Amino acid sequence: QGDLVESGGGSVQAGGSLRLTCAASGGYTDGTYCMGWFRQAHGKEREGLVAIFNSDSATYADSVKDRFTASIDNAENSLYLQMNNLKPEDSGIYYCAADLTHKVYGGCSFWAVAHFTHRGQGTQVTVSS
Repeated sequence: QGDLVESGGGSVQAGGSLRLTCAASGGYTDGTYCMGWFRQAHGKEREGLVAIFNSDSATYADSVKDRFTASIDNAENSLYLQMNNLKPEDSGIYYCAADLTHKVYGGCSFWAVAHFTHRGQGTQVTVSS
């Protein structure tokens, strides 16, 4: 296992909820680096969903805004993604990622998360209609 480990994925019906957890043993949750979540559906490109460096800083893609909420807990070295009102198009593998090439300066952009090279193995989310 690497130092970013996702958990909490599963299968739910449309309208359901899941909470993903990313255990970050490398200590990236102290606000120094941008972290976030991206997903990749089968046959599609990676999609950056949310970027965050502290719990007041999250930025979201329009596709998940108002349904997903990211949070970060430095004491637990963890990043979370609460996903509500899930839709079939939310299905895919969800990855936690960190941008270790730059320290945070001026904020983090959700679209960049899909390009972060430091990431976990992913957790599968399947939403049925």
